[in-house]
Amino acid sequence: MDRTHLVDEITGHRRMRRNRKADWTRRLVQENRLTVDDLIWPIFIVPGTGIVDPIAAMPGVNRMSVDKAVEAVKEAAGLGIPAIATFPDIEMELRDETGSNSLVANNLINQATAAFKKAVPNIGIVTDVALDPFTSHGHDGILRNGVIVNDETVDQIVRAAVMQADAGADIIAPSEMMDGRIGAIRRGLDAAGHQDVGIMSYATKFSSGFYGPYREAINTSGLLKGDKNSYYISPANGTEALRDAALDVEEGADMLMVKPGIAYLDICWRIKEAFGLPVFAYQVSGEYTQIKAAAMNGWIDGDRIMMETLLCFKRAGCDGILSYFAMDVAKKLAKNG
Repeated sequence: MDRTHLVDEITGHRRMRRNRKADWTRRLVQENRLTVDDLIWPIFIVPGTGIVDPIAAMPGVNRMSVDKAVEAVKEAAGLGIPAIATFPDIEMELRDETGSNSLVANNLINQATAAFKKAVPNIGIVTDVALDPFTSHGHDGILRNGVIVNDETVDQIVRAAVMQADAGADIIAPSEMMDGRIGAIRRGLDAAGHQDVGIMSYATKFSSGFYGPYREAINTSGLLKGDKNSYYISPANGTEALRDAALDVEEGADMLMVKPGIAYLDICWRIKEAFGLPVFAYQVSGEYTQIKAAAMNGWIDGDRIMMETLLCFKRAGCDGILSYFAMDVAKKLAKNG
């Protein structure tokens, strides 16, 4: 008996492999694509000049002084990367209980923003107003008697957001997860004449173990007192995450972010389906480091996994990805042309 005939009887002449048979057919039917337009590159800034300081926990990632970062940002813009996200590692003597250096107009993050805008005006600059790089206790907000105080923190980050916009930030991305912050920042920006500055809300930031290398990068890992469970979302809670995002939408967020990334693809999809706003995922330091470490040991094909994970974010409905791989990906895409 003709086995092909038997197979056709079983499948009803439906053969999924017809569209997979050749490279050209696979390219024709590909549902999602990763392009350089999908990338935001997070970078770490340190005081001083001429500094390129490798981060041990994040192979291939450096802390850079502003002058060196300007050179890197020029390269990123040349590769077509649309935006960067900046994070400062300030001197320990400038950190205090309230993160007061966040309110210094010419602090490190604002110096960097002004320098980037002057040297590379065509690249977008995304800045964070969370206080953890500025506090002596490593928390994202003001700590009073062992409690992160919500409203006082919001008042401070609004003032910091206006200063960041004054320095040239295009998008404020508040990551500290205080209640009411999006509406307050929107009102503060508008009152200061920054109606065109956008807000990318860290709408669903989970209390995750994937952040460890980042905390080394900004030198907060040894400072943190307790944990951040009282203000970050539990990894167990998807419905709560959507409620958080819904509040940020009501308060005026222009874009929504899911952080971390690859373990939360379901949240990316649910948020995109629920709200229709641009959705971004942050492929955080722990995700990056796992891939790099396994690749360095020869256990995986690092480039392949790098591209696969970012493509998965697109499949999950993301409009873009913050990734420490951004420069590597941009170069690979340019090479493959």
